[in-house]
Amino acid sequence: MQENKTPTNTNTVPYWRLSGFYFFYFSLLGTLLPYWGLYLQGEGFSPIEIGQLMAVLMGTRIVAPNIWGYLADKTGKRISIIRWGAALTTVFFSIVFWKPGFWGYAFLVSSFTFFWNAILPQFEVVTFSYLRDRANEYSRIRLWGSVGFVFTVVGFGWVFDVSPIDRLPTYIVAMMGLIWVSSLFVTEQKAERKQKKAEDNFWKQLVNGPVIIFFVVCFLMQVSHGPYYSFYSIFMESKGYSKLAIGWLWALGVIAEILVFIVMHRLMARFSARFLLALSLLLGGIRWYLTAAYPEQLWIVLLTQVCHAATFGIFHAVAIDWVQHRFTASASGQAQAFYSALSFGAGGAFGSYVAGVMWEDVGGEASFYMASVACFMGAILALKLRPPQIPVT
Repeated sequence: MQENKTPTNTNTVPYWRLSGFYFFYFSLLGTLLPYWGLYLQGEGFSPIEIGQLMAVLMGTRIVAPNIWGYLADKTGKRISIIRWGAALTTVFFSIVFWKPGFWGYAFLVSSFTFFWNAILPQFEVVTFSYLRDRANEYSRIRLWGSVGFVFTVVGFGWVFDVSPIDRLPTYIVAMMGLIWVSSLFVTEQKAERKQKKAEDNFWKQLVNGPVIIFFVVCFLMQVSHGPYYSFYSIFMESKGYSKLAIGWLWALGVIAEILVFIVMHRLMARFSARFLLALSLLLGGIRWYLTAAYPEQLWIVLLTQVCHAATFGIFHAVAIDWVQHRFTASASGQAQAFYSALSFGAGGAFGSYVAGVMWEDVGGEASFYMASVACFMGAILALKLRPPQIPVT
């Protein structure tokens, strides 16, 4: 029986299977990101140790996606890599049940994220291989990941208000298992085999002025999110918010993200990538400043979370599309992996580590002020961007 594919107006896109994978993948993020810092705090780790462990969690993206991207581009077996990555992620994370201490946690985080980071960049390539010339409809599939995030972040906010947070690892393992199961329902899209051309060399395409500026902009955006992903829940709890309220704050940001994903294809058709990226960074600078300055003012806190529609939703959708159109098809896996590595990996790790050090030395507010400065710097650079010029072949 053929799957319902009406949302993308095509007979070749397995809309619900692709969407289902994003749903479970980001359900895991909704379980992990908002509550992992609180769990580590409950295990007795200091702010600087939490910052270091979160830096490890994000830092493996610097190396791992590039290794998996290279292997996927060479072998063409992206789905196999995704499935093995999901399975080994679950195996290595299970070390957490032995409560191994700081260095043991550092090992398990670096191990499971090495395989976890094999998953998303390659699945992005699989999704675009189905969408082909309808790449602007990516956001309609990706929004289901945001739905999954909201589902778990709110649900577990309620759970951890009435039960101990030390049960978090059990729920995380369950989410990891569901990612692996959902990967079994997605098949490889057969791509045309082409001879390698000079312009297909990823590194040659990378060493280009506009491309370098683009990746620096992405790096700065994710530096700014380091304090958010690592310490936002801890920060808001210190201001008197319950875990359920914190869960809803995370959810509000992602609900705003979902709404912008619904209309993203129209925004991208009307506005340039340069404008949308610069706008996202400008709003990010305002968002992090207000987060630091007015955490007790609920209406301002709610406004800052709505800005997540821009700082993640708009920015990520534009960035993914920019990468997909700037690099040739044979280099797409490495290109998406490099985007993940430099921004979410290096940027997120650096932002998390600096946030942990600043939290220990000068307080939580300073880490969000640092994030604000990073965004304003990125906005200035984004204005220098030019449209992608090398088509996918």
